[in-house]
Amino acid sequence: MEHGSVTDSTASTFSIMEEDHTLANSARFVLNQDPRVAFCGYSIPHPADKKINIRVQTTGDPAKDVLKDALQDLMVMCQHVRGTFDIAVANHRAKKPAEQMDVDQK
Repeated sequence: MEHGSVTDSTASTFSIMEEDHTLANSARFVLNQDPRVAFCGYSIPHPADKKINIRVQTTGDPAKDVLKDALQDLMVMCQHVRGTFDIAVANHRAKKPAEQMDVDQK
């Protein structure tokens, strides 16, 4: 849900349900790397609520477009990390078969 002014699309607060610091801090990081962003921050209204509020203020572009771009960039980053991790695991397993690994070692 977007909370903002009808006349000024460059500043809005977005409420996202069923999310926590994991998404909020990652989105804040990506948004703050964007030169179109003048300010970005987030809050969690109450620890018991699974809801985040992300505030985005831009230098001219609509805030919802900038947020959408940032979330798409974040998704690409996560896909890259997952792909790199999967390749590393596959390479490790190829070098040492599972039956040779000592899984009971402390």
